[in-house]
Amino acid sequence: MSDLQVTDELVIPASALTWTAARASGPGGQNVNKVSSKVDLRFDLAATDALSPAVKARLRALAASRLDKDGRLVITSQVTRDQPRNLEDAREKLAALIRRALVVPKPRKKTKPSRGAKERRLTEKKQQAEKKQARQRPGDW
Repeated sequence: MSDLQVTDELVIPASALTWTAARASGPGGQNVNKVSSKVDLRFDLAATDALSPAVKARLRALAASRLDKDGRLVITSQVTRDQPRNLEDAREKLAALIRRALVVPKPRKKTKPSRGAKERRLTEKKQQAEKKQARQRPGDW
């Protein structure tokens, strides 16, 4: 297996990736019972030096459900009946996930609602209260 090109600057070394094949469900007819076309690609997130600690943390948060007990990221693909194409699909899924983790989230700035927004909210609240008051029968209160 070759290195994984994520972006022009970022390359994941092949030594950080391992994959296994298993029998897949889905399309394939009788072939499903004979051929191992499903691919499980594992990326050793903790051991890699290709990603910065911040990117690793974002990737861990993005793919929390895909981490195994050893901290490796597991990507599965069984979309085609062909093992090499499934491997390529899994590699592309991993690259897309890493590209998402590379994006630094914009920090949120605290803001206060404007005076107009407060007035609109209170006006709407008053109208809602009047609407509910008008629904009551005159002797209920």
